[in-house]
Amino acid sequence: MAHKTITEPDCEADAFRDECGVFGIFGKADAAAVVTLGLHALQHRGQEAAGIVSYDGSQFSVERHVGLIGDTFTKPSVLARLPGSRAIGHTRYSTTGGEGLRNVQPFFAEFDGGGFAISHNGNITNALTMQRELQKRGAIFSSTSDTETLLHLIAMSDREYFIEKFIDAVTQLEGAFSLVGLSGKKMIGARDPLGIRPLVLGDLDGAYILCSETCALDIIGARFVRDVRPGEVIVITEKGLRSYFPWGEIKPRFCIFEYVYFARPDSNVEGRNVYETRKNIGIELAKESPVEADMVVPVPDSGTPAAIGFAHQAGLPFDLGIIRNHYVGRTFIQPTASIRHMGVKLKHNANRTAIEGKRVVLVDDSIVRGTTSQKIVQMVRDAGAAEVHMRIASPPTVASCFYGVDTPETSKLLASRMSTEEMRDYIKVDSLAFLSMDGLYRAVAEPSRNKECPQFCDACFSGEYPTDLTDRDSDDGTRTLSLLAKHG
Repeated sequence: MAHKTITEPDCEADAFRDECGVFGIFGKADAAAVVTLGLHALQHRGQEAAGIVSYDGSQFSVERHVGLIGDTFTKPSVLARLPGSRAIGHTRYSTTGGEGLRNVQPFFAEFDGGGFAISHNGNITNALTMQRELQKRGAIFSSTSDTETLLHLIAMSDREYFIEKFIDAVTQLEGAFSLVGLSGKKMIGARDPLGIRPLVLGDLDGAYILCSETCALDIIGARFVRDVRPGEVIVITEKGLRSYFPWGEIKPRFCIFEYVYFARPDSNVEGRNVYETRKNIGIELAKESPVEADMVVPVPDSGTPAAIGFAHQAGLPFDLGIIRNHYVGRTFIQPTASIRHMGVKLKHNANRTAIEGKRVVLVDDSIVRGTTSQKIVQMVRDAGAAEVHMRIASPPTVASCFYGVDTPETSKLLASRMSTEEMRDYIKVDSLAFLSMDGLYRAVAEPSRNKECPQFCDACFSGEYPTDLTDRDSDDGTRTLSLLAKHG
């Protein structure tokens, strides 16, 4: 994949990046075709590369490609190279452009007892530390991904049976991980003990499915069975399903930002419908930060459900004052300064007829660096808005994520170095307000945030990380911080 040529502030970098999506099916003819459909539904979780590994009873087949699912895996020639009734897949967002295929998952390895493939959503926060230890013991890494660490830990385990080796390996990991693995005899799913990233179990005509979100079940007509529990290791064989809980009982800390932005609105995550939760967020936002205005306009698409809730609570008209171009990809190369200045308009354009002369409330999911917000506000003003107010459907983002989400380092987050009033002046709006932390918790059906024991992982808003960050806190912290951001 080509490197971007942007030298000025990049609007593409002024956003959270979706992490990864995983999907696996066990016991269904043309399994790879089903996985392709499932990954297509999970495309929002990663749009730069994807891979599928299938097994036909005698051998594994591997296909990994840079690009969107629809541009690669829908070709009959590709699917023909993935025979079998068992398959797993992965769709990925990478934070670097030059690493090519070597970090594209699923990863596959031949162990003493046979082949094994693994897909991972999340980030292992002690991966670099463990890689150094493994390399001293003779391990040779072929990628820079944290996921490969798991394969080496499995290979070096002294346990007798494969599932024991797998459990021995995953219990040495820190951070966030939702895993789907495939061997010659079984499909394995696992969530970290805090359940930071989602993973669900489904059924399609008797074939078990493991995937990141319920929307991937809907696209193939599968039945949602349940969420994989935090700290659960699921083993699926021809005999059925068996669960292990090697970590015991630990209070979960699911990522609350999945409800704000990452999960698809039509998914149900941890018992909550994402779309309804985002509308509730907008309702809470309107209660906390009302403003006299003529209309509510979402910053599409992530701000739309919250804007609907805000408009309903505020008794204001909801209108599409900004239109999004859905045909602009993330890797659009902007070769000249004049084109770079048009970066926001490649994706968004103001609907002058709707907003001219109006007092507009813009609703967005978050502010990261603030450069995109600046440009959108100016675009709305240029279209004739009389006033522009901004309401953000989450608390201020003050800390980086180390759990599988590509975020800028903390010093580059606008809210980490400016007050709300300073941010208001920076993005040039008439007023600016963020949802409070308690308001966010109320929106997801919790009365308030338990400050002594938070119900979710909200580290990007609070700076309180629920796991150890061994790599970040190591002696070589500067290097590990930069590398952590590159692992998806």
